[in-house]
Amino acid sequence: MSKSINISMNKFNLTLAPNIIPAAVRFWTYLTADILSVNCTLFVLYYLLFDRTLRHALHNHVIIVLLIIGLINELTSIPWNLYRYQSGVPLIKSRLFYLSTFFFDYGFFTTQVILFAWATIQRHILVFHDQWLSTKKKRFFFHYLPIISILIYCFVYYFVITFVPFCRNTFVSFLAGGHIIPCVYGNKVLAAWDLLVHQLFSTLIIVIFSIALIIRVLRQKQKMNRPILWQKNRKMTIQLLSISVVYLTFNSPWILILFASQYGLPANVARVYTFYGLYVRTYVVFLFPFACFASSSELQDKFKKRFLCCYPQ
Repeated sequence: MSKSINISMNKFNLTLAPNIIPAAVRFWTYLTADILSVNCTLFVLYYLLFDRTLRHALHNHVIIVLLIIGLINELTSIPWNLYRYQSGVPLIKSRLFYLSTFFFDYGFFTTQVILFAWATIQRHILVFHDQWLSTKKKRFFFHYLPIISILIYCFVYYFVITFVPFCRNTFVSFLAGGHIIPCVYGNKVLAAWDLLVHQLFSTLIIVIFSIALIIRVLRQKQKMNRPILWQKNRKMTIQLLSISVVYLTFNSPWILILFASQYGLPANVARVYTFYGLYVRTYVVFLFPFACFASSSELQDKFKKRFLCCYPQ
């Protein structure tokens, strides 16, 4: 066990990695993106929560949950990282803060990936099997229960592997201003479970069900001459695909790096590419609210009416 822990630590100890992206670049790009993203998130959340029509639309429920999780991430781990980039040391030099940083960053991010993977499956139910949601009981089992179950599972799983002492965590690298993954990932079973199930399998679900949705919607358009139904399905499809592009573009490099690191990539090479992967991965959180906004004509209309005085009343 100790040998595998040391291997894991050597692979992911980013303090030892070359300073590929200067701290100043990381600080200003993250700060700018975080400020813009928080404002966009608050705008989108406000209307999704307080506009009755948008709030009651079932396809918006998982989006609301994802936005809230992303907002928590943007207000916790991102500012903590910004402080570390600027000062070279963590905001609080304690083991509890070190573990909390991992919990909010990695745990919340992976929860978003898993939850969005479910959203790609759920979109098929909303578009093609709406009879499964025709009663309160059906809506609970096919709509609300999966979301609640994923949230409970992810919270419990990442809380346990983060705060329950499976092994002795060392945070020397963290004190020096670097990232480090807790030593539980030296456990081959847990490392494989997180990589293959949480990361790789969830990403494959996003790819497969997004492509399948395009094919099914286009086939439905050819078979049915119902413009109103097509318009509704088109909007839900565009929203899902827009978000899928963000996830796949910015999260896939991180998954490939993790997979290669676990299965043969030399430690010195892994450190370099893991640095890139972590930097790029965070843009999923930043860009997610913009993808939601850009794929919703209702939100765009509300933005124009509120902020663009030249928009016709």
